[in-house]
Amino acid sequence: MKIEKNKKISKIDRYWGIIRNGLFLFGLRNQLAKIGIDITPYYWVQEETEPCSEPIIKDDATYTVRYLNQEELKKVCNLKPGEDYDKMMEGVEKGQLIIGLETNHKIAAYTFVELNDFDFKGRKFELGPHEAYLLNMWTFHEYRGKNLAPYLRYQTYRLLQEKGLSTKYSITNYLNKSSIKFKNKLNSKHLFLYLSIVLFKRYKWNFKLRNC
Repeated sequence: MKIEKNKKISKIDRYWGIIRNGLFLFGLRNQLAKIGIDITPYYWVQEETEPCSEPIIKDDATYTVRYLNQEELKKVCNLKPGEDYDKMMEGVEKGQLIIGLETNHKIAAYTFVELNDFDFKGRKFELGPHEAYLLNMWTFHEYRGKNLAPYLRYQTYRLLQEKGLSTKYSITNYLNKSSIKFKNKLNSKHLFLYLSIVLFKRYKWNFKLRNC
């Protein structure tokens, strides 16, 4: 009985955490997207608008930041072959950078950097010669809670700086409060708020709602 009670408390804590972090509506939006109703309010964000402090990893292990190649990505990618997987690999083949965080010869987290113009749900974004777009940050489950995402983001800034890419952008879902909080700690700034509506992957509308 005690074990069952603990399980119930654990589930309650998990669901409360989802609501507290503003992820209930975010999750609902994702479920609707699976059946073809994709409604996405999102921010166009400029990251590190002023220098930020290096985040501290909550772990005693040693971590190394390095570029990954496509074959390494395939080995650790959490996606199964399909539409999302194919889109990810296509982006890499067209020049996206893959930056990973490694410890004990295992990849703990990775992210991507787009250097070319791209389309997001029907809206085209153009990048200048000193600009980059950051996307698809992923931390593996066993390494979560160690502050790795902000650390990897910060180190990605430094690698891009070495390449002369001084202006960094990203997209943040309006409903994803945890992502907004994470980027705010790195001195990011919302520039515009957009609304995308995609129905059954065929009909697309993308509206600019306001300047931020």
